[in-house]
Amino acid sequence: MSDSYKDVNQNLLMPRYLLNRRSLLFLLFFIGSMVSLAQGIKGTIKSTSGEPLPFATIYVRNLQTGTTSNDNGYFEYPLSAGKYDLVFQYLGYKSVVKYVDVTDEPVKIDVRLEPQTIVLKDVEIRAGKEDPAYTIMRKAIAKAKFHRQQLDSYEAEVYIKGSGRLIDSPFFLRKTIAKEGIDSTMAFVTESITKVKYTRPNVYEEEVISIRSNGEDNNTSPMEYLKGSFYEPKVGNAISPLSPKAFAYYRFEYLGTYKDQGFEFSKIKVTPRSKGDDVFEGELSIVEEHWSIHSLDMKTSYLGIEFLINQLYNPIENRVWLPISHKFDVEGTFFGFEFEYNYLATVSGYKIELNKDLDVELTVIDEKVDRELAAKIEAQNKNIQGETLSKMTSGKELTRKEMRKLMREYEKMEMKEDTIPDVEYINNVVIDSLAYKKDSTFWQTVRPVPLSDYEIKGYQKMDSMALVEKRESLGDTIKTRAGRERFRIYDLVLGNTYRIGDRTHLQIKSPLEALNFNTVEGYNFDYELAFSKTFENQHWLEVAPLVRYGFSSKEVQGKLKTTYKFGRQNLVFEGGKYVYQLNQQEPIYPILNSLTTLMLERNYMKIFQKEFLSLQYNHDISDKYKVKISAEYANRLPLENNTSHTWFNKKDREYTSNEPTNVEVNSTAFEAHKVFLTGISLRMKPWQKYYIKNKEQKAINHSSPEVILKYDNALPISDAEISFHKWSADLQHSLDIGIRGRLTFRVGAGGFLAKDSLAFIDYNHFMGNQTPIQDIDVVKSYRLLPYYQFSTNDSYVNLLTHYQFRKLFFSRFKFARKRGVRESVFVNYLGSESALNYTEAGYSIDNIFRLFRLEGVVAFQDQEYLDWGIRFGVAAFLDDMFNFD
Repeated sequence: MSDSYKDVNQNLLMPRYLLNRRSLLFLLFFIGSMVSLAQGIKGTIKSTSGEPLPFATIYVRNLQTGTTSNDNGYFEYPLSAGKYDLVFQYLGYKSVVKYVDVTDEPVKIDVRLEPQTIVLKDVEIRAGKEDPAYTIMRKAIAKAKFHRQQLDSYEAEVYIKGSGRLIDSPFFLRKTIAKEGIDSTMAFVTESITKVKYTRPNVYEEEVISIRSNGEDNNTSPMEYLKGSFYEPKVGNAISPLSPKAFAYYRFEYLGTYKDQGFEFSKIKVTPRSKGDDVFEGELSIVEEHWSIHSLDMKTSYLGIEFLINQLYNPIENRVWLPISHKFDVEGTFFGFEFEYNYLATVSGYKIELNKDLDVELTVIDEKVDRELAAKIEAQNKNIQGETLSKMTSGKELTRKEMRKLMREYEKMEMKEDTIPDVEYINNVVIDSLAYKKDSTFWQTVRPVPLSDYEIKGYQKMDSMALVEKRESLGDTIKTRAGRERFRIYDLVLGNTYRIGDRTHLQIKSPLEALNFNTVEGYNFDYELAFSKTFENQHWLEVAPLVRYGFSSKEVQGKLKTTYKFGRQNLVFEGGKYVYQLNQQEPIYPILNSLTTLMLERNYMKIFQKEFLSLQYNHDISDKYKVKISAEYANRLPLENNTSHTWFNKKDREYTSNEPTNVEVNSTAFEAHKVFLTGISLRMKPWQKYYIKNKEQKAINHSSPEVILKYDNALPISDAEISFHKWSADLQHSLDIGIRGRLTFRVGAGGFLAKDSLAFIDYNHFMGNQTPIQDIDVVKSYRLLPYYQFSTNDSYVNLLTHYQFRKLFFSRFKFARKRGVRESVFVNYLGSESALNYTEAGYSIDNIFRLFRLEGVVAFQDQEYLDWGIRFGVAAFLDDMFNFD
């Protein structure tokens, strides 16, 4: 399932105001004008005291369709001539049924709703006794899977209106935003009409009939959260109150029972045992005897951004309750932008197909309350022979335990018949060719919810802005049609890409992006071109020559890389003369080394030169299994420092040699030598899960651990002087521990099967760090480990762990939670004969300003204090926060 409320956060709330107007419009919505209602119903819905009831539901019973009022309680809904049964509903109020005869003129209906009369059943709640809410929730939870599987399919039409307002902004951007005419009195709106189809168990199809929105490639449909279900264990990342694990996360309180439209509903207060992200809080109404959802009013949060969800269900057929209206509000602060977004969805025209296997009325018995009856029923049901289905249909009364067991068995049967294994869900979206071309007259005839004053003002503003954008776009189109991209002299420095033929491109990569400094070459830069060609059979070829120059070494180097992709395979041929880090995993980024060298006089990066030819074959056997085979012949050359240049000369500090220190050898220097290397590696994600979106299969993050097996050797053939056989195995995974936190770890081991002749380059090196900056990947590298001090020619084990808490110290305070602050602890270990049980332990504050993290870490060796440090980095799991898929 998509992380519904998370998706809205990720896709709609980023402060692109920092960019140009076109980028600003990416966030906002394009609106049209209004025309008057010609035929149908209109009016207001208010309480008996005269207060407007915003977003009340108007349900046309004989059409199984409906709408909602706007934020002023006003409604309009087009209907053809005829007689209709209208049900007016609002949470906490008694429903009112009106019978109307629609003619050529709109029928005005003003409705007053009375507060719902809630009574306590004849139950006794004593101190120390269980609240009756728990037996109601046990039955509802036991039947949740039944409700998930109750329909084979359904079709419906969904109208969605999303509007948002910028409430406040950073002081230094307020004038710029005001010049655009944007203020808190204007809402930005998108509207869409979509035909949806669901096929059990996990296929969703959408056909967008019409849409009004503004922005380039704006795939931020609020349809995502509509696909979520509170019958699922999770809604987004939050634990559902109907999850099998709900009692570990929530307290329930019985508020009473009320009657409406011939049904009885029990109202339950839901309170998280531990407040914070990823749990719900609010009220839930359950249909008595059916144990299905009637309505809910819940709120939750993600990284301090609050989400309020309001849903109302109606009986579509006997025993089948489906949602007919949704209200989804988002509010919070992001990078200093205070915002609110409101989504309103009405679902109409349901066409359902019941699952014949489950077309049976079942009575659920709570064995914790009705022990004697439950024992009697279990004894009776034991005598029923046959498969799961026969047991389910024969036993009209089931205990909760039996219900859960039978539904688990039923789902297992269904999984065995699944023709697409490992796919969690399928979502295909088709946009009608005329979807963006409907005029305001069309929208007035189909729009079920009138616009508010905020939205009308937003329409007017966005119309004018869209006109300017259209003119600018037209100008861009004319320029593009004039010819292909022309070469400009500054492209040699800034870079550019040119289309030089059919599916053929030439790219100049800016040398400014590869301008760096090290003590061997001094200031240096790479200049790279890339010629690429896509063939008709979708094979792809790229030829990329690269030239490198060092101003202190006064040496020109270069290499040529040729890549040919065919299907899920590719060949890479590379050769030339170039410099590489001694640890070819590249533990320090060149730009970071440049800064520490020039500013701190710390030259951590150690490099060597190699003249080489290499061939690499990569085959993605599937998304789960990937193989790489490589061979390389090289002449490896040592390098020395050629400059002492620095920006800030420190009297008590000087550059270190290009030969790093190591505890296992007196000197890491090596003579020029030749080597012939071969290697094979296998990457596996054996339990990888997927989703299919628009017929493209995509991996679900963190659904499987990744195993990496490697074998490398150096063969002493011809004039090659190095000989060894080396292996390594790594396992990495990230998993959520309920909602308590996320554990990420990497564990590995390696060693030599033989080592007849080694250079220091061939040792087992580790991802150390001696700079103040830490990598975004929390288990990629150590925090304080010197880059080469514990490199070894022997066996080793290493472990890097990171645990991010939902709440710990600061994150217990609402002020911190609202700003998305998280806290983490981490422990890293390196075990080898020379590392002497090197251990790091640390604590970090994450998502500072939602972008950064600050770490404090202490290192030990054989349990004795060794060092401490502070590290800065980008927020952990930032890629998840801004995952736009």
